[in-house]
Amino acid sequence: MPDAAPSPASQGRPALAPDSPPDEQTVLASFRLLVESIQDYAIFMLDTQGRVRTWNLGAQKLKGWRADEIIGRSFETFYTPQAIESGWPKEELRRAAKTGRIEDQGWRVRKDGSLMWASVVITALRDERGELIGFAKVTRDLTEWREREEALRQSEEELRLLVDSVKDYAIYLLDPRGCVLTWNSGAQALLGYTAAEMIGTHFSRLFTPEDNEAARPAHELARAMLEGSVKEQGWRRRRDGTVFWADVTLTAVRDVHGQLRGFSKVTRDLTASRRLLELEHASRRMSEFLAMLAHELRNPLAPIRNAVGIMQMPQALPESIARARDIVARQTDHMTRLVDDLLDVGRFVTGKILLRDDELDFRATVQATLEAARPAIDARHHELHVNLPAHELPMTGDAMRLTQALLNVLNNAARYTPEGGRIDVAVRADAGGYVTTVSDNGRGIAPEALDRIFELFVQEDARSADEGGLGIGLSLARTLVELHGGTLVAHSEGKGRGSRFTMRLPARRAPRDEGTALAAPEDRAPSRRVLVIDDNRDSADTMVELLRLMGHEARAAYRAQEAVRHAEAFGPDVVLLDLNMPETDGYAILRALRAHPRLSRAFVSAMTGYGQQADRELTLAAGFDAHLTKPVNLVELREVLANSRPVPQ
Repeated sequence: MPDAAPSPASQGRPALAPDSPPDEQTVLASFRLLVESIQDYAIFMLDTQGRVRTWNLGAQKLKGWRADEIIGRSFETFYTPQAIESGWPKEELRRAAKTGRIEDQGWRVRKDGSLMWASVVITALRDERGELIGFAKVTRDLTEWREREEALRQSEEELRLLVDSVKDYAIYLLDPRGCVLTWNSGAQALLGYTAAEMIGTHFSRLFTPEDNEAARPAHELARAMLEGSVKEQGWRRRRDGTVFWADVTLTAVRDVHGQLRGFSKVTRDLTASRRLLELEHASRRMSEFLAMLAHELRNPLAPIRNAVGIMQMPQALPESIARARDIVARQTDHMTRLVDDLLDVGRFVTGKILLRDDELDFRATVQATLEAARPAIDARHHELHVNLPAHELPMTGDAMRLTQALLNVLNNAARYTPEGGRIDVAVRADAGGYVTTVSDNGRGIAPEALDRIFELFVQEDARSADEGGLGIGLSLARTLVELHGGTLVAHSEGKGRGSRFTMRLPARRAPRDEGTALAAPEDRAPSRRVLVIDDNRDSADTMVELLRLMGHEARAAYRAQEAVRHAEAFGPDVVLLDLNMPETDGYAILRALRAHPRLSRAFVSAMTGYGQQADRELTLAAGFDAHLTKPVNLVELREVLANSRPVPQ
């Protein structure tokens, strides 16, 4: 008799060895014991209506109900109200009955009301005739996995939103070939392309034609693969064809196995920073150039001023020659001020203007400034009216810089007031400081230009002025006043109605320094033996002649190599020493003089075209007794000579 075909109920059962044929009841009991002992999965059966028929330990552990509490109840007990309202539990049974099984993930409810994220498999059970007799349901708690996945998804979403919201950086991903995979809003703002235009295209379209011709995009990718990350700066091209200076970081992205997945790229626009850096470099070069220019201009001015000084010595000169001499003197002073202003432009631009913090009498400073401005005022036959307090005006500041600021304002008034005009200067104390006004009845200033005239290299109606300028003076004046904590403003009723400049300065009182002061220069200092060391023969010779006319015994040395020899033979009381000479510098000559027994006590003054405060501090630190800036002012020269002492021969 042929073997009977296996029944449907026996299909899927494990095969039994022929030498150990346990009965079916034993197998079922073992299987039931196995199922009931599983604790990581809820395994239970439902009838055709979805009521619970069996309940294992895993179901009790996952869902919280004991078997006696749940058997006989609908499996809808495990679903949320929303799922029940939508009819999803019944739909699950319908699909399982139709297709044999259904898999699902979703929120399920525990006995205590808490939710868990469950992975569910429902399998339809049928008898030998194929009739539906119920369902087997296996549930696994994936709440922790779901939370991790959700946290990862949320983190990725936050990162995506963060990257996409960044406007100042272009942040995007490339595949291993260099084609764009993502494109944030910053990339669109910076480079001009939309995401639709860029995704899928090669990132080389962002490079300049020259870089593409040099295969720079491929080199970047190769370096990033080799080094992990590449940081570069260079020109990049926008959609509209314009270029910008980009700071770029390209990083290789690899998976846990080290396999290259692509590249991340961050691009930032540094065009403004690059231009600022270029401006700083240009400003530094300009400052260095102006310092050198000022030095070179001072060298030819030195013999001119010396020659004028010679002609100003008491002597009978024809009127025409005396007038020419005075013109040369005024123009030399004017050129010297222009050179000083040019040099100060470099200091102003680079923020290197340094102020002394000395106790001074502002009234005396104003008086000294008026004396310095007198030649320019007299040259145009102006009337000068001065109203100063009778008492001292103590304050803390830099007298030289305050003089420079006020002198620029006075020269401006003299220059832009027609000949025969009137200039009024008044100083008064006010609210812990001093107010100085300089008024004139000159050309006036248009209302819209009252602030513009203080800008560097700006002149108001310069063509109509009899004397031009560089447009530096008022800008420097305001800067110097503001560095003192004050203000400088202009006022005018308009063209042809004169102008008024108001300077306000704080009076910062400080203890008066009782240290040794320089002796006041006399009209004719006691005779000194003076050695002038300068490779510029015109400068040296005119200085020697000027010194002789002042009553001193003077000689010149033109080369550094012969300077010490001349000094040994001459035995000078005072040495005027140029700092820049072809063979060596003045510092080396100073050291040689100080090392010589007979010359070590000589009064040595630097004589140079460099006159910044830092230059003066440098010469003082080197051992010089004084610092004269070319072209040497006659008053300063007399002061140096007056403070020297004769050296015993």
